[in-house]
Amino acid sequence: MEERRFRSASGAAIALRRRQHSASCRELAVRCPRLQLRSLSAATSAVWLAAYGLFVLSQNSMVLSAAIFITLIGLIIYLHFVKIDQESLLVIGSLGIQVTSSYASGKESTTFIEMGRVKDVVINEAIHMQKVIYYLCILLQDPGDPQGVSEVVPLFQSSKPRLDCLIEVYKSCQEILEQRKTAPQSSEIK
Repeated sequence: MEERRFRSASGAAIALRRRQHSASCRELAVRCPRLQLRSLSAATSAVWLAAYGLFVLSQNSMVLSAAIFITLIGLIIYLHFVKIDQESLLVIGSLGIQVTSSYASGKESTTFIEMGRVKDVVINEAIHMQKVIYYLCILLQDPGDPQGVSEVVPLFQSSKPRLDCLIEVYKSCQEILEQRKTAPQSSEIK
């Protein structure tokens, strides 16, 4: 297992962890920075100070109770549905590709794509707010048209790694996809 440091599109530090389980099985995980206690404390303090100011003006204790309740509910929602700590890609040449997102609360969201549906893994680019952003995506083969693409599945949507990190992941995926493409041809020759 090797780990390399990179930057995200926004400039935040991220880490790419590569683990090779076998010649045709690799796991690539991008870890985002953990939730900073300083920013969490600042946001909570700002909400509670504003609530205290409203309490002083209105003399209604429900304002303080509502602020505490809203802050706690907001934090739970943020940790469980928004803040992703790690995004991983498990590529198994004979089976498929598993995409997993691990949230700060411990919840995991997993999607599996069968290898027969995978046409290719590519690096695509998009223009966003006067910036070119690169992203890795899986092209799914159209069942009706073998040359066509039915769907594009973007990867690492939360961490948004820069191009240098995406190239590392792309090369690993392509090595396994190339093994899959050459394996049936070599067995047909025999």
